[in-house]
Amino acid sequence: MDRVEKLTVFLDKLVFWLAKHWLLLVNLLIAVYAGLPVLAPTLMALGYTLPARIIYTVYKPLCHQLPQRSFFLFGPQLAYSFETLQKLLGPEKLAANSLANSFIGNPALGYKMAYCQRDTAMYTSMLLAGMAFGLVRHRLRPLPFALYVVFLVPLGVDGLAQFFGFYESTWQLRTITGGLFGIATVWFAYPYLEAGMAEIRRTVNEKPRLE
Repeated sequence: MDRVEKLTVFLDKLVFWLAKHWLLLVNLLIAVYAGLPVLAPTLMALGYTLPARIIYTVYKPLCHQLPQRSFFLFGPQLAYSFETLQKLLGPEKLAANSLANSFIGNPALGYKMAYCQRDTAMYTSMLLAGMAFGLVRHRLRPLPFALYVVFLVPLGVDGLAQFFGFYESTWQLRTITGGLFGIATVWFAYPYLEAGMAEIRRTVNEKPRLE
């Protein structure tokens, strides 16, 4: 075979491998994305502040990182309200959201994760649902779009009501609505991805072999 033929064979094998192992790759990517925000407070608690602050900085454009809407690790409580944080830290420390999102934590309260409670629920549930999908990938039908929208309604209502100031959501509501979003997204999208990847595998297998 000449170089072009060898390159063609290599690319066919690469495409087939990616189509065969797409779920593993997606789950690994989500695991990294979901795991780094947990690693950040862990590093802070262990005294490795520089790599921890790098993670917080990388995730800052992706999430507001407000402490009253984030989970805390290595402290007495998993979550704190804005009022509780003001009492513990002083009103001047959390006078505005611009100050609040810069507060990472301290040894007394613990350290916040690098993204909010809703994001934590969304990506954790996507990872768990993606792992579970591997057990039923050949027989699970996609969630109908209408039902997918129904699963998203609680997140939309809770998020918009909080955004417009009708009420302050709780960590329980953020977790439930984020979890529903993650599970529904996997149920809706992954069966289509599996079908598409199966078609790619069939197409590659049906290509004439180069001798």
